[in-house]
Amino acid sequence: MGKSLLSFFIVPGSTDHDHVPPKKPVLQKSLSLKRELGLFEITLSGVGIILGAGIYVLIGQGAALSGNALWLAFIISAVIAVFTCMSYAELSSMFPKAGAEYEYVVHAFSKRLAFIVGFLVLLSGILAAATVSLGFAGYLFNMTRIPVLISAVALIIVLTLVLGYGVKETAWIAIISTFIELSGLAIIIAVGIPSWGSVDYFEMPHGISGLFAASALIFFAYQGFESMVKFSEETRSPETTVPKALILALAISVIIYVLVAISAVSVLGWKDLGASDAPFADIAAGTAGPGAAILISVIALFATGNTVLMSMYASSRILYGMAGSRVLPRWFSMVHATRRTPLAAILLCSLLSMVFVFSGDIAFVANVTNFTLFITFIVINGAVIALRFRTPQVSRPFRIPFTIGKIPVIPVLGIFLCIFLLLQQEWSVLVLGAVLISAGIIFAYIKNPP
Repeated sequence: MGKSLLSFFIVPGSTDHDHVPPKKPVLQKSLSLKRELGLFEITLSGVGIILGAGIYVLIGQGAALSGNALWLAFIISAVIAVFTCMSYAELSSMFPKAGAEYEYVVHAFSKRLAFIVGFLVLLSGILAAATVSLGFAGYLFNMTRIPVLISAVALIIVLTLVLGYGVKETAWIAIISTFIELSGLAIIIAVGIPSWGSVDYFEMPHGISGLFAASALIFFAYQGFESMVKFSEETRSPETTVPKALILALAISVIIYVLVAISAVSVLGWKDLGASDAPFADIAAGTAGPGAAILISVIALFATGNTVLMSMYASSRILYGMAGSRVLPRWFSMVHATRRTPLAAILLCSLLSMVFVFSGDIAFVANVTNFTLFITFIVINGAVIALRFRTPQVSRPFRIPFTIGKIPVIPVLGIFLCIFLLLQQEWSVLVLGAVLISAGIIFAYIKNPP
């Protein structure tokens, strides 16, 4: 058994016989990642990243805040996501690198700020993977009574092997999981259609403030579109493919989310939806019986597992990209000799995710993750504006429309909206977020002293 596991990390064909010539090292710095992905794979993987744990876990808590206007909270979050998505599309067309945010901010501002942003993105991916792995384990516990911690750690180990094996295999697992996720959401939409029109869809028990608070929380459900740019160094023609995939994936996700929200409140109403620990299972059980509830629970396992897979993927790629830029130890930029995957980066992200499986309340951690994303998105939108002035001559295969002079309007709106949602967070989230940023600043000064 031990030998079979070790063989994954050894170049195939090696033996202990003296006459066999020495093989190349398993990890090499000179190798590049393998370009195997096209528009279909990137778009479907992106939909899978976005349509993950957020909708399956947070829809009930969002309903408790926004009432039957839940669908409107999804639209408000979507507008902010779309604005920032456009900025990612332009920047990814200019700098198609796995380091993504780090690369964008280096060119627009400075290495120190880029390190801070890269640190926050890396941390948000690790936190998301750890938290959602516990969500996966919770679903599994309800079905099998397997202890939560064991299931969460086992999931991370299995997905580490998948990520290390190859990007093509990772993408196809993500695509298959995406279709399974979509089937679950399609069931919720379908069983809810007969009840459409049964409630007041503008009922907001906590008023506008509750709607905005729900929007800030629900933004976690859109988390993941920014991870798609990490596919750049493994994509064919990334300058045009990645921007198209970003826009397509987000558009598909917004439509599905709004339909799901309308069906969910139509069947249960916001009070029951907000009080449910398994809202989708309750919707299915109430309309199609216990068997449907079990089916939805199984689908939720794929949804949460897929989110963990893609979060770990994104974290490992930005770690790989930052190491390749020499701001982190070069060891993490080493690539497996035959699988052509950044194995050292994958292993570190997996280990850190296991450490954080002890994170707590999923809503709190989701909001902390949102905090890191809002800060990151403010800087990313700012990078688009800065580069329009600093490097107007650089080719932009995708260019954000609507410009006043040299200033693109959409990134400006993206900055203000991110600040607005940031201010909707609870003080405890803001305090922890400030601590994380402070840690990033300290590390940035250590790596890039004045």
